[in-house]
Amino acid sequence: MTAEEIADTRLREALDASGAHDPRPHLRESLRLLREERPDAWESAVSYYRDTLIPAIAEDARDPLEAWASYALRLAELRHEGRTVSIDRSGRSRAHDGHDPDALVLHLPDAPRERALLVHLPAEPSSAQRAADAWLVEGRNQIPDGG
Repeated sequence: MTAEEIADTRLREALDASGAHDPRPHLRESLRLLREERPDAWESAVSYYRDTLIPAIAEDARDPLEAWASYALRLAELRHEGRTVSIDRSGRSRAHDGHDPDALVLHLPDAPRERALLVHLPAEPSSAQRAADAWLVEGRNQIPDGG
């Protein structure tokens, strides 16, 4: 098995055990946008994926979910200068200070008119977290239904 196959298996196992969302589809889109906006940063992101992320997960040196969340943050920071916040289940935000599987994590660009970038979505976001995602990331002005 290749390192990528081992890392993929470890991620699938972690997703199954936790019920977390698979971050890869969202990150593929982030990489696509990064490639269009900042090709130099895209090269750095691909290099990190190949040389750091996959080997660390495959060698069991890092928790797969935490490693992918860190990679998502890295991509957001490469796209835009800004600050990263964690939003707890009640909707309160604080400076992001590490992986919390129950927090919604957003990167808030310094550039005006840029939407927040999703870094991490909890497995079961609260209504406050869904509202923050809808408003700040998706740009919707209605709170989504659901509990």
